Amino acid sequence: MAPAVTDGSGDPRTARTRGRLREALLEACAERSLDRVSVADVVRGAGVGRATFYLHYDDLRALALDACAGPVREAVDALHAWDRTPPGPDAPPDELVALLADVRSRAAVYRSLLGPGGPLGDLLHRELRQRSIDELRRRRPGGSGHDLTASAVAGLFTGMLADWVHDRTDATPEQLAGRIWRNLLAVHAAAASHGQSTATAGPAAPLG
Repeated sequence: MAPAVTDGSGDPRTARTRGRLREALLEACAERSLDRVSVADVVRGAGVGRATFYLHYDDLRALALDACAGPVREAVDALHAWDRTPPGPDAPPDELVALLADVRSRAAVYRSLLGPGGPLGDLLHRELRQRSIDELRRRRPGGSGHDLTASAVAGLFTGMLADWVHDRTDATPEQLAGRIWRNLLAVHAAAASHGQSTATAGPAAPLG
C-alpha cells in the first residue's frame, strides 16, 4: 500500500506534530462527522497553530487520508493473516475478529470516516484491491481474472464494514467476522468455478 504521509520523515518533531494532528482529527470525528470538522477544530485539539497545520498538510482531506493509513493497513493485514492454508468458513482469522472489535469500540470515528465520500472507504477499497491482486498473482501465478476477484473482495469487505458501523446490520464483531469470511470464501469459490483462478491452497483460498 502507499506509505502514510508521515513515513520517511527523519525529523522526530515532524512525526510528533503529525501524530498530534492525526489524533486531534480522530478525536473530533468521534463527536461529529468529518464534513463538520474544521482546520480550526484540529489545530485547537492538537495544540498547534494554523500555520503549522499547513506546513504538514494541504487540507483536511490530506490529513484524513494520513489518519486512515493505520486502520487501512490493519484491515488489509487482518484479511491476509494466514500462511499456506486459509481457515475454514467457520473459523475467520483471529486478527479479523480483533480488528472488528476495535472498530466497534471507536464506532463514531469509523462512522464519520466511512460516510459518503469519506476517505477511509475509498482508501480501504483501493489498498485492499491492490493487496488482493498482488497476493493472487503470487499464490496463483497461472490464474486469470485476478483483478475482478480482487474488486469483489474489496467491495464486499468495504461495503459490509460500512453498513455495520452505520448500524444498517446488527452483528457482534465475532458474527460479522464469520459472515465476512464466508462471503470472501464464496467469492473465490465462484471465481474458481468460472475458471478465473487456479487455487493452490484449497478449494476456496480467499485473498490469494
